[in-house]
Amino acid sequence: MFRSTLKSLACGVLLPLTICTAAQAQQPSSGGTLQLVVTPEPPGIVTGLVTNTPSQMVGGNIFESLLRFDQSLKPMPALAESWVIDAQETTYTFTLRQGVKWHDGKDFSADDVVFSLNTFLPQVNPRWRNIMKAHVQSIEKTSANTIVIKLQHIFDPLLLMFENGSMPMVPKHIYDGTDFAKNPMNNTPVGTGPMKFKEWVAGSHIELVRNPDYYIKGLPRLDRAIFRFIPDAASRAIAFETGQVDVMTGGSLESADVQRLSKTKGVCVSTAGWELFAPLSYFQLNVRSGPLANKTFRKGLMYALDRELIRDVVWSGFGEIADGPISSRTRFHPEKAEPSYDYNPEQARKLIQQSGYKGETLNYLVAPYGEIWSRTAEIAKQLFSDVGVNINLITTDAAGWNQRARAGEYDITNNWPYQYGDPALGVSRMWVSSSINVGSPFSNTGGYSNPEVDKLFERGATASAAERPVIFKQIHNMLADELPALWSVDIQFPTLYRCKVHDFVTTASGANDGLLNAWIEK
Repeated sequence: MFRSTLKSLACGVLLPLTICTAAQAQQPSSGGTLQLVVTPEPPGIVTGLVTNTPSQMVGGNIFESLLRFDQSLKPMPALAESWVIDAQETTYTFTLRQGVKWHDGKDFSADDVVFSLNTFLPQVNPRWRNIMKAHVQSIEKTSANTIVIKLQHIFDPLLLMFENGSMPMVPKHIYDGTDFAKNPMNNTPVGTGPMKFKEWVAGSHIELVRNPDYYIKGLPRLDRAIFRFIPDAASRAIAFETGQVDVMTGGSLESADVQRLSKTKGVCVSTAGWELFAPLSYFQLNVRSGPLANKTFRKGLMYALDRELIRDVVWSGFGEIADGPISSRTRFHPEKAEPSYDYNPEQARKLIQQSGYKGETLNYLVAPYGEIWSRTAEIAKQLFSDVGVNINLITTDAAGWNQRARAGEYDITNNWPYQYGDPALGVSRMWVSSSINVGSPFSNTGGYSNPEVDKLFERGATASAAERPVIFKQIHNMLADELPALWSVDIQFPTLYRCKVHDFVTTASGANDGLLNAWIEK
């Protein structure tokens, strides 16, 4: 009854990649204020310190990395104007742009890059810390505008690291010698990006203004951008419908509202801009002890999940059923994963009984990133209850979720880490033993440990181009069997915007650097 009732709420028509109902303007115009919604309010916007989605959507327009990526993941210049890889593919030489200034007027130089890569990011970014330790031999400045990275061995995904959310360059003159997490400048961040920080009114909005000294002539085009925080999904939809806001970033609207509002004249919707991230949602499990330490019990939970229901009701069809840890939208996803888990509550009850489950209550930490995730939790609780598993939902704000998730203070939570174009970058960090207890919610917070998986990820990172897909298929199938998580949906986040807004999504990072080229038709 529960399943059939929810199924009736799902929309049956899927949206194509982009729908626009207004004519395209001929020439970009400058000026104007863009009103956007992000949800929830980010815990911080220094993207080196905080890497969740709302933080990157705001902070990615303040901070930059050496590169950007087009929607086919081809690297493009950002703070680096060019780069050369030697014949052995182990030495990368980056030539930096000259004349770039930080937002406080100080010159940007190779010293900032070396400090960011050698000192700042290894302390605060576990993903880069692991890559540094495993693959990098040295990072050195060879001139005022040149740095050289020498690798211990071939590491094909290196360039993909240099995007603004993963590898933001930070000003050495502000952070050197300080406690990075407590530096007061975190509240008034200074980057090199197209937009400068102006103000943050807690509970209301963050305002960014045009960087008049930006190094690309004619950019940015906007005068201001205001990121608004509207806690309630219905209120967010009304704000867009009544013209108070221009852009609803991915995840800020209920999927049903996207379906409804996209039919409004002058409204566009697009699922582009997530090519680099390819987020895959799953139910992350704390497998250290208790019922979830038992693989048979985990398999029972997997069979209890009606993932088609979750996709159709929660996501209104925006996504594909996930079959393991590697997104179906990446080149390393195997054609067919084994085993597969179709919804089967009878099999779920059988396995849960075999596991010796004694009715213990599992604490489910609800992700506070909009009604999509609270509804996912409610559906999952009902589905698990239907097969005899007791669930206690725990709600918190974004800061509280970050704190509890990274400390492993949950039995079940939801996660949707970015894949960054390569399993060695976005997938391995969630499952290798070295990522346990590293202080980030986007790491192995569930405590899963398998030496064979560790070795395979290590091999996959440095193997030849021909060998890597074979290795990652083996990893994918092993984790599909081990179930350190319950795989859910390969997400296709839609961005809804007024068609008078142009060039907001132009890269594989979408909204994270959307203010670079965006302009408003007058």
